Order: sequence, then structure tokens, then C-alpha cells
Amino acid sequence: MANIQKRGEHSWFLTVNAGLDAKGKYIRRTKTVQCRTKKEANIEYAKFKMEVEAGEYIAPQKLTFGAFVTEWRNKYAVKHLAYKTLYTFESNLKTRILPYFQHLKLEDIKPLHILAFLDNLEKEGSREDRKSGGLASGTIQIQHRILKNILNRAVEWRIIKRNPVSDVQKPKVDSKEIIPYDNAEVEQMLRALQREPYHWRVMITLALTSALRRSELLGLEWKHLDFNSGILDVSQTMIHALKGEIIVKQPKTKKSIRKVALPSSMLKELKEYYAYRIQERADIGDAWLGHDWFFMFSHPNGQPFHHERPYLWFRQFVKKNNFRYIRFHDLRHTSATILINQGVHAKIISERLGHGSITTTMNIYGHALRTADQAAADKFESFFTADATQGQ
Repeated sequence: MANIQKRGEHSWFLTVNAGLDAKGKYIRRTKTVQCRTKKEANIEYAKFKMEVEAGEYIAPQKLTFGAFVTEWRNKYAVKHLAYKTLYTFESNLKTRILPYFQHLKLEDIKPLHILAFLDNLEKEGSREDRKSGGLASGTIQIQHRILKNILNRAVEWRIIKRNPVSDVQKPKVDSKEIIPYDNAEVEQMLRALQREPYHWRVMITLALTSALRRSELLGLEWKHLDFNSGILDVSQTMIHALKGEIIVKQPKTKKSIRKVALPSSMLKELKEYYAYRIQERADIGDAWLGHDWFFMFSHPNGQPFHHERPYLWFRQFVKKNNFRYIRFHDLRHTSATILINQGVHAKIISERLGHGSITTTMNIYGHALRTADQAAADKFESFFTADATQGQ
């Protein structure tokens, strides 16, 4: 049997001998490729033969979505996706995407399957937290993104000719207005924190006064704080990977690496908290699991918190105290808004937040900045009022 057979004007049928099976019969792998010349077909045959001999070829007609996800994970995801992205992809695959698509053959997945899946996520009962309504628009968009990424690889690897997700419009995200806590709500929260565990009290207060992101707070080590100057060196983040491995790395942008000044009251509290942590580590002795790291915020034995732990704890704290719900990340927005209301320049706020440019700050906090600008303009009224009074 010829290894390369012409089947049409630009169609070639390739056959590779893959050895013998248990019964002594030849195992053959076949593939149809589109090539203009015999020379191009020979090149494709060489690639195909290499895949078969390396055990990397899987016949498309037998490949289900679930099986391909395994290939995608091993050959692409673990090598090219950031840890946090991979975690998000894996969790959504497990809970939503694989239960729906895993038994479908790749070649059988059509745009209508994608549409039906996304539409179903909007319906009542699709949430896993027992709340009413469907999934948030942002979560639905993530499912579209994951499916498109996976099936793009199937196109690149010539398992399917076209990505069915490409024919489905990306779901729109309904952006919710950020309403951070006002001064009264902040004061109420700080009072309630006095009844909470020491590390959470300090972490939430520091999040509020420094505007650090959650991953930046978790990545803080005591060596990053200069007690003399009161300056915090934000130079690494902590990500808790899928298998419990602790990943500490630099922030993803240069602007995120920054120095943040702390108020004297926060610095005083951190000095007391540091003394507490030093004693805590000494008492634990050989049971210490922090290795060479000494994170500001961790379990008593030094083991870092899972990256979702602060978010989950803060959500319960807000609920327990009947506060208006905001996310952990909204502490950062609250911090920025307080600075805006105090008249701090947008450039300084941008640098403190670690934004890539002041444009980012203006886009996020444009309304608050305009309101503060109007309040600043109104301060000139006293001059005109006084001038009018003297003229009478």
C-alpha cells in the first residue's frame, strides 16, 4: 500500500504503519490532508509519521471533547497559561464545561451546541450557590473564552477545520457600578474588625490603607516593610497553584512594582503584629511550615493562605455584620475613593495603585474624580460671595 495517495485535486490520503497489535495484525494510522503538490504532501507525511511514532497522534474521528481536553492540558495549558488563568480554566471545566461537552466528538460540536450551553447558564438554577437567577454575565463570558481557547488549539493541530465558537458572538458583560464604602461605613467596619482574629484585622486594615491587591497582600513578607521609613515594597505576589504548590513571583507589570507609604497608625499596628508573629513562630518551633518565607499573612504555622481564603473570609465577615456587600477587591476601590475625596492628585493615586497609566485610573474612578473636581471648584465661591457682599 502506498504511503501517499492522491484522492482529489488537492487532497492526499496518508498512511503510516504503527506496528503490530496483540493479534499480529498491522496497525495503520491514516489522515487526509490538503496540499497543492506531491512535495507538500511529502512534508505533511513526514510530520504525520513523526507524530505517530512519538505516540502523539490521535485519530480525530475517535476524539471526544473530554479526551481532547487532556491533550490540550498536557501539550498547551500547563506550558502557556499563567497559574491563575489555569486555575480559572480548570475549575470552570470541571464544574460546567466538561459535564456538558465531554462525550461529544470534536467534529460534531456545532455553534448551536455552544449557543445552547451559554443560554442555559443564564437560566434559573444554573448557579451553584443556591442563589436565584442565572450566572453573572462575566462568568458566562469566561465559559466562551475557555471553549474558544481549547477549540482554537484543535484547529491549530488540524483536528477540526473550524472553531465553532468563532461563529458565536462573545457574551456581553453587564458592568456593575462600583460603590465603595463611604467614611461612615469604613468606620463601622473598622470597629467590627476589633472582634475578629488578629491576622484578618490587620490584613483588612492594610488593604484599606495601602490599596494593595489580594495577591500582593498574600505575597508580602516582613522583609518588604521598612519600619523606619514606613514604606512598603510591593515587589512580589503569591499564587496558590492547583496542586498546593506555592508560587511566588514578580507582579506582571513594571508599574505594579512600587513603593507605598503607610500612615503612622497602620505602621504602629504592624509593629505590634510583627512582634506577635515572631513569638508565634518561636512557639511553633519545628512545626513551622513556612520554610524560608515569612509572610505577613499566613496560617499560624507559616503555611500561606490559599489565594481565595481572604475573599471567602471577607464575604462571611460582611454578611455576619449585616454590612452592605462589597467584594474584597472593593477595599482597593474604597481606598482610592477616600484619597480622591481628600483631594489627592490622580497621578499620585495612579502610582499608589500600581496602574499602568493615569488613563486607567481616570477610566475606573472618573466619576469620583469629576465629583471631587466640582467640590474643589466650589471652594472658589467664597471669594465671589465675599466680593459681592463688599460691593453692596
